[in-house]
Amino acid sequence: MKLVIAVIKPHRLEAVREALAGIGVAGMTVCEAKGFGRQKGQNEIYRGAEYAVNMLPKVRLEIACDDALAPQIVETIRNAANNGQIGDGKIFVLELAGATRIRTGESGELAL
Repeated sequence: MKLVIAVIKPHRLEAVREALAGIGVAGMTVCEAKGFGRQKGQNEIYRGAEYAVNMLPKVRLEIACDDALAPQIVETIRNAANNGQIGDGKIFVLELAGATRIRTGESGELAL
């Protein structure tokens, strides 16, 4: 099993969700996040005064999946979240040691 973690721009969430539903992803966890990468934040002007915004709003997606589906999930997220601009996000794939469905007690891939 794999855990796919993606950090994307908030306005791309709906497009990513629809694309993932299209390939059969049944569930995901979505959290609001703040962060920065190479862009190091940005400068904003408010009422004539310039100030730095060091932490930009992002959305973090977590998807537990079968090993075989992980590459397709990564490619789908990449295509749906890509604007071609700096700050589009990152995708991480981790080994998932285990999963248990609380309601039924099923474990492993059956719990997904």
